[in-house]
Amino acid sequence: MAAPLCVIAAGGTGGHMFPAQALAETLLKRGWRVRLSTDDRGARYAGGFPVGVDITRVTSATPARGGAAAKLAMPFRIGWGVFGAFAGMLTDRPAVVVGFGGYPTIPALSAAILARVPTMIHEQNGVLGRVNHAFARRVNAVACGAWPTRLPAGVIGHHAGNPVRKAVLERQGAAYTPPDDGTLKLVVIGGSQGARILSDVVPQAAAHLPSEIRARLRIAHQARGEDEDRVRAFYDDEGISAEVKPFFEDIARRFTEAQLVISRAGASSVADLSVIGRPSILVPYAAATADHQTANARALVEAGAAILIPEKKLAPETLAGEITRILTDPEAADLMARNALTAGRPDASERLADMVEALRGPVP
Repeated sequence: MAAPLCVIAAGGTGGHMFPAQALAETLLKRGWRVRLSTDDRGARYAGGFPVGVDITRVTSATPARGGAAAKLAMPFRIGWGVFGAFAGMLTDRPAVVVGFGGYPTIPALSAAILARVPTMIHEQNGVLGRVNHAFARRVNAVACGAWPTRLPAGVIGHHAGNPVRKAVLERQGAAYTPPDDGTLKLVVIGGSQGARILSDVVPQAAAHLPSEIRARLRIAHQARGEDEDRVRAFYDDEGISAEVKPFFEDIARRFTEAQLVISRAGASSVADLSVIGRPSILVPYAAATADHQTANARALVEAGAAILIPEKKLAPETLAGEITRILTDPEAADLMARNALTAGRPDASERLADMVEALRGPVP
C-alpha cells in the first residue's frame, strides 16, 4: 500500500515556509509522502526542505504585489491554480492538506475542500492572517503557534506551538555563555519586510555603547540587500566589528553562540529564541496586520526572557541603554536565557504531525 500523502501549502515568506519545512521533516520520518504546494516566491525558501519532498509550483497572486492589471487578473490566476491543484488531487489523492498561510495556500486548500479531503491550517501569529481567517471556519482543524491566538467566533484552536527547523531543534536548550570580559556576540535580524528600521537604528545604537563594550562586540547583522553596503560602511567607520549579509543560512548556530539577539517579533524568530533559549530585545513590526507581532512577543516578554521596544519608541539611545543593561549583567542575562526556554514548544512539529494523523483517521 502506498504511503499516505500530505500536501503542505505555504508561501510568501520564511515565516510561513519554515514551520512548513519542520512539519515536512517530521512527517517524512513517520513514513508519509509530502508534497509542498507553493508559488515562485515561496519556492525561494524551499531550499532547506528535505530530499523526498515533491515541490509543486502553483499559479497564485496577492493584492499586495503588482499594479492595477495584476489585481484584476488575481481572481483568474488563483482560479487557474485551484483548477490545477484539483486535477492533481484526482491523480494522486492526498490524505490531508495543511495550509500555513499566505495567498499561495488558496489553491491547495480550495481544491481539497472541493475534493472532500481533510484540511487544517496552522497560524504562526497571535492574530490570524487574511487567508487563514478566510478558511478558519471551512477547515477541519485549526492549529495555533502563538497562544492565545485571536480566532473568529465559534472557531476552536489547538495550541500546537510553532515548529522549528531541524537545525534549531538540534540546539534545543544549548548551553548559554553569559556576557563576561571576553567577546560579546550580538545577532540582529529583521525579517524580509521589517529589517530597514533595524538597519537604521541598531548601528547607531552600537555607536552609543560604552567603549569597553564596543571593543569586544561582534555583530552579525541581517540587512536587506539595498541596505547592506551602507550598514557595513557605518560599522566600519565606527570601528565596530560586524558581519552584514541579507540572509544567514546558519542562523541557528549564530543564535546559539550569541549573548543577545535583537529581532523583530516574527513567529519563527520567537519560536527559535524560545527553543534555543536566548535573551532578546524584540521590536514588533508596526505595520504587521492587527499588530500580530506584539501578540507574538507576549510569551517571551511575560516570561522575563525579552525586552519589548515598540517601533515608535525605538531610538539609538534607548536601544543602547537596553543593550548595555543586558550585556553588563551576566546573572540577569543568564536568567533571561533560562526563562526563554519556558516559553518554547520544541515538540510543536510532533504535535502538528499528530493532528495530521488524527485527521487522516484509522488506517484500513
